[in-house]
Amino acid sequence: MDAMTFDRPIPVLQTRALRAKLANLTIISAAILLGACANSNAPNAPDALNPSATTAAPNTPQLTAAIAGPQRGDTARARDVYRHPQQTLQFFELAPSQSVLEIAPGGGWYTEILAPYLHDHGTLYEAQYDGVGAAPSSGEQAGRAAFARKLAASPAIYGHVVVGTLRAGQFSGFPANASVDRVLTFRNIHNWIKDGQIDANLRAFYAALKPGGLLGVEEHRAAPGTTLQQTIDTGYVTEAYVIEHAQAAGFVLVGKSEINANPRDTKDYPHGVWSLPPSYEGGDADRARFAAIGESDRMTLRFVKPR
Repeated sequence: MDAMTFDRPIPVLQTRALRAKLANLTIISAAILLGACANSNAPNAPDALNPSATTAAPNTPQLTAAIAGPQRGDTARARDVYRHPQQTLQFFELAPSQSVLEIAPGGGWYTEILAPYLHDHGTLYEAQYDGVGAAPSSGEQAGRAAFARKLAASPAIYGHVVVGTLRAGQFSGFPANASVDRVLTFRNIHNWIKDGQIDANLRAFYAALKPGGLLGVEEHRAAPGTTLQQTIDTGYVTEAYVIEHAQAAGFVLVGKSEINANPRDTKDYPHGVWSLPPSYEGGDADRARFAAIGESDRMTLRFVKPR
């Protein structure tokens, strides 16, 4: 065989054609890679469903202003060190143009932040929770009356808030059929477990959310292996329980955060979580000890209603 066969130069035209093919392949490969990266950020993409994700929305001047606003008293502000409202709401990816449904607002600790934040461009719905069976207790009725007075006293802040109810897994008082961007619940799930309403409520939240909408959950966190009866007695709920029941309602877990963790909370108190501040259910007994512990260790979870 002629040795020159292996050393024969490649004609210039063939070289140019080869380079052109290689350039086209490079462009195609880059396009495929960019497409894959873009898809990984989509709500239903596998990477976006990583439960260890802690992505948060950027802070906004509106959120900073709402948290610093004069509508919040000193007692509410004193709890920021435990409740971390700015980081928590950023983790739930709030935006001032969204429609937000807060469940069981209690005295309105978060309402004081959400109402001014959403006042100009968004909508805030508040769902008072009615347990199944007995009518609200006198304490609950007094709390709701105080909440109503709070809203009525400051129409410039709360005049756009829409108040309704949640009972037996059904909302009333506002539209709740794939119409809201966020459903938020803060330290309420243990009550719904006690009432036997956890699954009905989670299904109602799923129905209320738009496809792609988020459910934000903050709840007292029990040690793994805590029984259901212990949860009812102490107010602490395991993460596994919340995740299991949210997934059964159709949600997908897309994020966990330790924003509201408290490693000092040993979760073994005479009055359960209510031994700790702000409840101090035990009165003066061990009050200094409980004050040093601070508020409860809490899970902070983010779920999505798939598109």
